[in-house]
Amino acid sequence: MRRGTFRDETVNYAAVGATQAPDLMQYPPERSIPAEESWRIGSGAERFATASDALLSWTTHKASGLTLSDVRPASEPSYLGVSFDEEGNPVRPSKTEPEQRFDADGTPYVSAGTTVHVRGRVGGQRADAELRVIFVIEEPRRVGFALGTMDDSVVSGEESFMLEWLQNDEVWFTVRAFDAPESVLYKVLPVLTRRRRKELFSGYLRAISPLFATPTA
Repeated sequence: MRRGTFRDETVNYAAVGATQAPDLMQYPPERSIPAEESWRIGSGAERFATASDALLSWTTHKASGLTLSDVRPASEPSYLGVSFDEEGNPVRPSKTEPEQRFDADGTPYVSAGTTVHVRGRVGGQRADAELRVIFVIEEPRRVGFALGTMDDSVVSGEESFMLEWLQNDEVWFTVRAFDAPESVLYKVLPVLTRRRRKELFSGYLRAISPLFATPTA
C-alpha cells in the first residue's frame, strides 16, 4: 500500500498525485470517495492523436458541458508539477521547461501548474471550482494529466485523465478520482458525491468518444 502525502500549497487537499496510486480504490485518502472507469474509445494512431489533442486542449471538458474561464499557466515557467513512476512513487520530472501551446481561440493547452475556473451544473448541483493541473504526461503511447481542487468546491480532491494506445492498437481512456465532501449537503448525503462523479465521468466519455455519443441501432 502506498499513499502519497505530497503537498502543493495551492491546493486544498494533502494527497497530491494519489490518483496515480495503484491501490486508490482499496485505500483512498482519508474521508474521500474513490472512483475509476476505463473505456475503449477506438484504435490506431490517428484516434490516439485526435483524442490526445482534445484532452490537452480542454475540449473534453468543454464538450462535456462545463464552462472554463481564466485559464492561467504557471507564473514560473520552470514549474513542472508532480511526476510519478509506474508504482505511483514521485520522481524527478524529465523536462526542464515545457513548451506552452494554444488553441485557435488563444486558450493555453494543459500544462503543469496551470489554474482554471470551471463552472457548470452536474445532477442539478453546481460544479464550480478553481482547479490546478498537478501533472502532465506526454509520451508516445500515453497522454494525460490530473486536476486538483484549490477553492470553492462542494468537494475537495483530484481527478486524472489518461489516454493509452496499447500494443494491440486499442485506445483506452481512463478517469480516476477521489472526492472528499466539503459542503454541508454533500457531507450529509454522500450519495450526492457518487452521483456527481458518475455524471462527470459520463460527460467526459461522451465528449471524447463519438462511439459513445452516437446511439446504436
